[in-house]
Amino acid sequence: MWLFVLFVLVPIIEIALFIQVGGFIGLWPTLAIVIATAAAGTFLVRGQGLATLAQLQASMDRGGDPTGPLANGVLILVAGLLLLTPGFFTDGCGFALLVPQLRAALIRWGAARLASRIHVAGAHHSHGTTRYETRADIIEGEYRPLDDDGDDRSKGSSGWTKPH
Repeated sequence: MWLFVLFVLVPIIEIALFIQVGGFIGLWPTLAIVIATAAAGTFLVRGQGLATLAQLQASMDRGGDPTGPLANGVLILVAGLLLLTPGFFTDGCGFALLVPQLRAALIRWGAARLASRIHVAGAHHSHGTTRYETRADIIEGEYRPLDDDGDDRSKGSSGWTKPH
């Protein structure tokens, strides 16, 4: 439902802003502003995107957690899409997403919201005993360690393929 409201409300806001701004400063200056914000947005998104890509590469090289740079990259991409969309409201939202502090706050908010929706299935400990949940989306299985090179040839075929 919220997506429907977004797709109806944003164009109405954009049309209203075009009418107001165009009536105040005229057609050609309004179109010049739209083109200038798209060009400026493209320049800013490119710069921040390349910086975020470098952060991601550095994080991966260190073996660190890439989720921060990835989340920043996604928000920068959304900012670019908003800035390339003609309109004053979408330009405002796009430029706002280019502010690193706002992106950090959105990432923290999104992470907290996502964490509150995650349900960890598995063992529950109570009074020294372990109780396992039974759920339809959990597949139980067994495992055995493999030798150093990753093979387990001690028992022959895995059973998944026919021997040749």
